[in-house]
Amino acid sequence: MSAGVAVRRSVRGATALRGGRAWRPTPYQAAGFLFFLLMSLAYWAVPLCCDAGQHAAVVERLRADLLNPRHPMADLPGAGSAYYSPYAVAQGLFARLTGLGGWEVVRLTGPVNLLVLLTGLGRFVRVLTPRPWAPVLALGAMTLLWGTERAWWSGYLGLMSMTGNLGYPSACAIGLTFWAWALTGARARDARRVRYVGPSGLHGLPGYAALGLLYGLVLLVHPITAVAAALGTVALVTGWQRGWRGAVAGRWALTGAVAAASAAAWPYFDVFALAGDDSVDGMHRILYLHLPGEFWLALLGLPALWLRGRRSPSDPLVLMCALDCAVVAYGWFSGHYTYGRILGLTLVPLQFALAVELAAPRPWGRWRAALGWTATAGALLGFLTVHAGAVVPRALDPVGFEQPPHWPTYEWAARHIGPGEVVITDGYYAGHAIAGYGPNLAAPAWPDPSLDEAERRRRVADVEAYLAPGSTRAERAAVVRRHHVRWLLLTRWQPVPEEAVVVAWSERTGEVLARVGARG
Repeated sequence: MSAGVAVRRSVRGATALRGGRAWRPTPYQAAGFLFFLLMSLAYWAVPLCCDAGQHAAVVERLRADLLNPRHPMADLPGAGSAYYSPYAVAQGLFARLTGLGGWEVVRLTGPVNLLVLLTGLGRFVRVLTPRPWAPVLALGAMTLLWGTERAWWSGYLGLMSMTGNLGYPSACAIGLTFWAWALTGARARDARRVRYVGPSGLHGLPGYAALGLLYGLVLLVHPITAVAAALGTVALVTGWQRGWRGAVAGRWALTGAVAAASAAAWPYFDVFALAGDDSVDGMHRILYLHLPGEFWLALLGLPALWLRGRRSPSDPLVLMCALDCAVVAYGWFSGHYTYGRILGLTLVPLQFALAVELAAPRPWGRWRAALGWTATAGALLGFLTVHAGAVVPRALDPVGFEQPPHWPTYEWAARHIGPGEVVITDGYYAGHAIAGYGPNLAAPAWPDPSLDEAERRRRVADVEAYLAPGSTRAERAAVVRRHHVRWLLLTRWQPVPEEAVVVAWSERTGEVLARVGARG
């Protein structure tokens, strides 16, 4: 038999139907599946907290009226609220079809968002490199290489913060962004395939239009994530696209035009009006105050990013990092601190560059080996100082790792309050959670474009006046009438007014639910 003749062994059974090859999962498919199971269980094990009450309230309002929902947290019109995105409308439709409440829907959405995130990450990293272990290392870097202080915010995808925010729109938007970057990078880099497939294929005009719809969806689901998504697109196209002929520029112009048009056509709110809204800038200043402690481990990816820049100054990850840092700096110096919300995605170029570099086949040189050991030590340090409590059950915890927040639930109070009835509360937890069960707040906890910020502050002042120790019964009655208040949900430190009737109380927190006013 000559050396050039290939021998095909006979195969039997089901394997024969696949040409003799048995399916084996890739490293990322195996690791991603295990991570999906672990993180879903960790997410379900922690009581929902923080912004979850707002998102549950959005679902409740859409479940009540899908086409004309009220304000998410107040007895006011909801027209113009940016919370009513396609993502939220899909949640509301699901709630109407299943009869589930807002909290249950937000809880169930977490694993769905995680699936979008994991598949998008894998697809994007495969565009950056064919190395099979790169997506696995990218997932590890993205979830562990943050800092040694806990960074807990919507859009931050460290292992610890995932236990709280997987059910948020930001998690879905970041997953969709990875998908959009993967599709963008493939088009920008593979110009020969564009010419081969032609205008009717995936890389023709319909494909570019579909990509625009995806970017428009990201913009509507989470506008601040769309800022980082757009910067990444600019980096990918600028870094990889060659031959800027008229047809090429026209394709990308089509993508941008479809993204803008699809976002502008959304009937629930005007996404472009948010660009001039500074009502939430003040609350985001805190994002900039703890940057070193919360993010310094991501700098371990700087040598890998620097190496990519030496190879090609127009490398997309290098450009992406530079553009993101410029926008974050603009947010600080301009006072528009909301732009700091892209900090989570600002770390991605550093984390992914490191993953691609360490996925190189062996043997390694001394430089890469040193980088690998340093990154491993950094990941272990991040896990032990911040993230271990997210996945290590308290009963099995040998050292007392910091745990995710364990907020109280308010089902005990919500069962007495009718849908849409108005509540005054002095509790931080209650003010962020009770609207997720269907009631309204006299003073919403968050700014919202559908409610003038001056009016929200007047409502906050009314609530403070009602709860003031020196308030009179007549003054309290005026606030009750003005805002149609039906219930008080008070901490154990707040005296119950003499005219209120106590209905229930919490054994865990000592909070009291009392009835005031009259129905209707």
